[in-house]
Formats: sequence, structure tokens, C-alpha cells
Amino acid sequence: MTHADTVRHETVADDRIAVIQLAAPDRNNVLDMEMIQALGATITAADRDDAIQGIVLTADGERFCAGADLEYLTSISFEEGLRFMTAYFETLDLLRQTGKPVVAGVHGICAAGGTELISACDLIVADETARFTQPEVGVGATAAGGGVQLLPLIVGEKRAKDLLLTGRTLDASEAKAFGLINRVVPDGEAAERAIELVEMIVENHSPQAYRSIKAILKPWTNFGLLGQEMARELTAAVWDSPEFRDRSNAFLADEPFDERSFSGVRPPENPSEKD
Repeated sequence: MTHADTVRHETVADDRIAVIQLAAPDRNNVLDMEMIQALGATITAADRDDAIQGIVLTADGERFCAGADLEYLTSISFEEGLRFMTAYFETLDLLRQTGKPVVAGVHGICAAGGTELISACDLIVADETARFTQPEVGVGATAAGGGVQLLPLIVGEKRAKDLLLTGRTLDASEAKAFGLINRVVPDGEAAERAIELVEMIVENHSPQAYRSIKAILKPWTNFGLLGQEMARELTAAVWDSPEFRDRSNAFLADEPFDERSFSGVRPPENPSEKD
């Protein structure tokens, strides 16, 4: 057991498979700096351990992950936002870089940063309760922790826009039809089936070939994440903005949002005109 307050770690299948579990169900497994750092340290340990052949990412409770902690994000400075995004991207990269199979087992709601987190895994198994959404547009955030970058590569541009620009929720069957996840299993079986899938890979496939295929595929997602530093700067700036804080606080208080105007980007025809 490591980082028991936020992330649990156990081994199964003769200690060959590390099951890494988000373990803050009372907080809907929201991502704050403590959770991100604990998750990164646990994935790193599993990657370094030669006895570990594969990794399963799952979560305790009725929600897989409700995304980043809005209370936390509305309280941090621009500089703290930069550090959070740096740690977050590093954690996504750990999942993408390890040569070991990484499969997510999803039960319940998987929102915002949670959807970005599983998108960095090799394969995703979800049960029938699973729901997927990138709702950041509603609270004025960017979804640039991987959602904006990876979703067009995973599901296509129009489907990505449908998710990102409307914030709508997909059930498990629609998420599979979109290509966002790989398999849908009966309620309560996501973690078990994810473990079985990793076992099948470990027992039947070449580690060298698996690692090589994953490495050759990685440039596709690398391309999407080329602007990682820009996304970090923009996201930290957005989190430090009045619009984000106002809308997030309204969401947390279950109050109506203050209406704001959408604006164009073209300069006025008359340069003397003011906004």
C-alpha cells in the first residue's frame, strides 16, 4: 500500500500486475496536487519494478474520477497552476511512456481530467455504469490537459468538438461507438476484466514487440501534445481568471451562472471604435 490517503497500490496475478487505484471516493476521486503526485510516484514505482509486468488503473467508489478539484483550482495562484499542470502532464506521460501494458478499468462517472487520464492508457475497459464527459467549457476551463489535444486523434475532429464544445456526457455504449473506449462489460466487472486483459497480454504476447508497437504509435499522440508548454501557460492563466472563478464557484454552490457575451476576434472596421 502506498500513498494510502489518495492512491492505493496492490499486486495481483502472482504479483505480476500492479493495480493502481484512485482512493478518495468521499471526494469523487478529484485530482489535486497530492493525488497527482501520489499517482505519478506509484506509476513510476510500477514501471521500475521488474517483477511488475502490467498496470491496471482503477478507482474506489461510485465515481471513477470527477476531474480536477475545482475548490483547489479556484484557490491557487497562476504559478501554482503552472506547477499543477506540469505534474499532471508528467503523470500522463508516465502512462504513455512505460513499455508495460496499461489498461484502465472504469466504473461510474469519468469526467474532465479523469477522461484525459484514461486517454493516456493503452486500452480502456468500462462497465455499463460508466459515463464520460469533458465538461470544462461549462465552468470556463480549457480541457487542455490532454482532452483538446488527444480527443481529435482518438475519436476524430467532429466528435471531439461535440464533446468539448457542448460538454455532453456519453454512456458506455456511445463512448465505445465513438472509439473513446475499447470494451463495455457488465456492471461492477470493469476492474476484473481489465486485469484479465492485462494477464492475456502478458501471458501471450512478446514484451519486445508490445513495447516497440507502443513506441511507434506514440508519435501520433506526441503530435497532439506538441504544444504542452503553451497549454500549461494558457490553462494556468484561465484558472487565475475572474470568469473561471465566478463560474466554478457558481457550479460548486449549485447556483446559476452569470451570463457573459461571446465575442468575435476580428478588429473593428473603424480603429477608433472601442470594445
